[in-house]
Amino acid sequence: MSSAERQVRRRARLRQQRPASPAAPTRRLAPRSSRWAAAVATLVDLQDQYRACLDNLPPNLESSALAEKLQTIVDLDLDALQQIDPPRGYGRD
Repeated sequence: MSSAERQVRRRARLRQQRPASPAAPTRRLAPRSSRWAAAVATLVDLQDQYRACLDNLPPNLESSALAEKLQTIVDLDLDALQQIDPPRGYGRD
């Protein structure tokens, strides 16, 4: 087989191969201030859920370690976190 024939076969083989799929785009993170607000909202939501658990606790568990832990979470003051307005950074304040 001559060099030209080998080259023709190689080019035909390359045409049949599918091109590689492009790389998946990287996901961009939301700004820090948005992530902060989402995190605080999640904490407030979780605190409400723990408050509901504490309110619906059976009488035999009202003086247990579980009740104490739930009460500690419910007693946290998350209002201070909600009032924080984090800086945007890089001089964009």
